[in-house]
Amino acid sequence: MCKKTPRDSHYARLRRQYRAVKSADMVKNHARKAIAPAGVSKGRIWLYGFHTTEAALKNPRRKIHRLLVTKNACIRLGLDELQLPCTPEVTEPRVLEQLLGSEAVHQGIMLETEPLFTKKLINLHDLPLIIILDQITDPHNVGAIMRSAVAFNAGALITTARHSPQESGFLAKAAAGALELIDHIIVQNLAKALETLHETGFQTFGLDSAGTQPLEVAFSGRKIALVLGAEGKGLRQKTKQMVSALARLDMPGKIKSLNVSNAAAIALYAAHSYLRYLE
Repeated sequence: MCKKTPRDSHYARLRRQYRAVKSADMVKNHARKAIAPAGVSKGRIWLYGFHTTEAALKNPRRKIHRLLVTKNACIRLGLDELQLPCTPEVTEPRVLEQLLGSEAVHQGIMLETEPLFTKKLINLHDLPLIIILDQITDPHNVGAIMRSAVAFNAGALITTARHSPQESGFLAKAAAGALELIDHIIVQNLAKALETLHETGFQTFGLDSAGTQPLEVAFSGRKIALVLGAEGKGLRQKTKQMVSALARLDMPGKIKSLNVSNAAAIALYAAHSYLRYLE
């Protein structure tokens, strides 16, 4: 029989410590699951955070099924003053973390709701300004663009069914309430969507660094659709061929590129200023 060396004893202790920690974690997780409410139902999503849930509660188009809130959040939001669609379920922060994950900044409140239904493209004829995203995949960027779109009075945000984030708690949190204030329309085929918009009187302007003229002098017409592509790839070739015009954002400084959400904010400001001048 071989005698154990100090090295063997060291690894044996590490294995025992690992098994002990793993066992303790299993007990904790089991206890948490025992007190957590049931997960989100099929076809519904969780929304969370102060601005997100407050805007959702005030949105008559929202179909809300559950409201989970901590005592502190209930007091801070003044939920008694709102006409609530369902009875609040007072819970603990750790229950929300169990449902959403530890990374979600829920701020003590969460809703179970159905996704919003939006208009069809043909019904956008009365809007002067909309924004279109050509396969922008980052929900943080899309949420930030939603906020800018609402700030500059854009009536709709159009994304593609593939390679674009769907409505979710993360997207809604990034939009900080703007998701409730703008129609988020999802199309299967962006080229056909651009055709439909042209038929309803929109001039579509794609942002591209190789655009023949600056965006602020490229505008024409009274109905504007801004089209932005993903960072790095930019607009797809088919999209470039379909838009009314390609235009660029001139940047006189040493940095010649911007985050897509920043570029969207500048483009929306320019479009809003142009349309206001026509009034």
